[in-house]
Amino acid sequence: MNTSAEQTITLHRPRAAAAPAPKTSAERWSVDAIEALFNLPFPELMHQAQTIHRENFDPTQVEFATLLSVKTGGCAEDCGYCPQAARYDTGVEASKLMEPAEVLAAAKLAQAAGATRFCMGAAWRSPKERDIEKVAELIRTVKALGLETCATLGMLEDGQAQTLQDAGLDYYNHNLDSAPDFYGDIITTRNYQDRLDTLARVRSAGVKVCCGGIVGMGETRRQRAGLVAELANLTPYPESVPINNLVKIEGTPLAGQADLDPFEFVRTIAVARITMPTARVRLSAGRQQMGDAVQALCFLAGANSIFYGDKLLVTGNPDTDADVNLLARLGMRAAAPAVR
Repeated sequence: MNTSAEQTITLHRPRAAAAPAPKTSAERWSVDAIEALFNLPFPELMHQAQTIHRENFDPTQVEFATLLSVKTGGCAEDCGYCPQAARYDTGVEASKLMEPAEVLAAAKLAQAAGATRFCMGAAWRSPKERDIEKVAELIRTVKALGLETCATLGMLEDGQAQTLQDAGLDYYNHNLDSAPDFYGDIITTRNYQDRLDTLARVRSAGVKVCCGGIVGMGETRRQRAGLVAELANLTPYPESVPINNLVKIEGTPLAGQADLDPFEFVRTIAVARITMPTARVRLSAGRQQMGDAVQALCFLAGANSIFYGDKLLVTGNPDTDADVNLLARLGMRAAAPAVR
C-alpha cells in the first residue's frame, strides 16, 4: 500500500520587518523612522507603498494637471536651481503677467487634452496687492471652465490667501524644497520659516495645500528623509505633494550637479506615499529625463499625478501624446475630475 508523504512547500520568503511607523495619526514621523523606510530593501519598500496606495486610490488612475507660467522670469530670489532668478544668466527673459484671455485659451486647451487641474505660476518673491487682484481674475476665469485651480506666486501676506480663496482657488503651491538643514545651501533670500508661514496662511484661508520639494540637489539620503518628515508632519499634511527631480539649467549654480540615482528618486516617491497616504503624489519636474521605465516604477511606488503638457514653467516636459501612450502601454488611464 502506497502512502503519500506530506511536504511543506514555501513559496515566498518571510517578509522583512517593517520600518518603524507612527502608531496613530497624531504621532509625528521622526527623521529616523523615515530614513528607515528609505533603507528598506527595494522590493519591500515598493510592496509597502503599493499596499497603502491601493488602500486609498485606484492604482490604475493618474491625475493630469497642467502648469502655465503666467508671469515669467525676473525673480529677485537666489534659488540655486531656478532659471527664472534675475541674477542668473539662463536665457529666460522676464515677462509681464498674462491677460485673462490668454490664460483662458491655454486653460481650454489643457482641459481638451484631459487636464483636470490648472496651475498658474508667477515668478515673484511675494506678490503685491495689485498682483493678487489680477491673479484673482485669472482664477475666476479658469474656475468658470470647471477645472480645479492652483496658483504658485511666492510668499503670501495676511489676507492675500483669502482673496485668492474668494476668487475660487482650490490649491496653493508653495514647496519647502529641501530639509531645513540643507535649505541654506540652495537659497539665502528667504528662510524656511517664511515658507511655513505662507503655508499657514493658505490653510487658515481654507485653501488646500500643494507642497513638496526637489531631490537631486546634492542632499544626502537622510536630508531627503528630513524633507519628507517636514511634509508629513504638517498638520494636516498637504493634499498634493509634488516631487521634483532637479532639472539642471545652464547658468544656475546647480547646473553641474551629479545625477541622482533613479532608484533613489523612486524610493522618495514610495516614502512620500507611505507617510502621506491620502495625498496626491505628483511626478513633477524632471520627468523628461527619467524615461518611461522609471516613471512606471514611480506609479508602482504610489505616484498618481503628473504635470501634463509640453512645458513646465520654462523647462521641457514630455508631450501629451507621450504621456497618453505611456499610460496606455501600462493599462492605466487619466483620473476623472474630482466630484464637487
